Amino acid sequence: MSSRKFNELVKDKSKEDLLKLYTDLKRECMNLRIAMRSPNEGFKPSSIKECRRNVARVKTRLRQLKDCK
Repeated sequence: MSSRKFNELVKDKSKEDLLKLYTDLKRECMNLRIAMRSPNEGFKPSSIKECRRNVARVKTRLRQLKDCK
C-alpha cells in the first residue's frame, strides 16, 4: 500500500482502531524479521522498511490525537 493511501486510512480511524492497527503492524514487522532469516525465495527486503514506516505513521497519528485533547 502506498504511503498516501496509508495516511488517508490512518487519518480516518479512531484511537482504539489505531491502537489495534499498531499492534498488528508490530506483529507483522516481527514476522517479516523472522522471514528474513529463513530461506524464502519471495521475501522483499523493502517490506521491512515499509512496515517500520507504517508503524511510525500510526504512532504519529496517535500522538496527534493525544495532543489534540
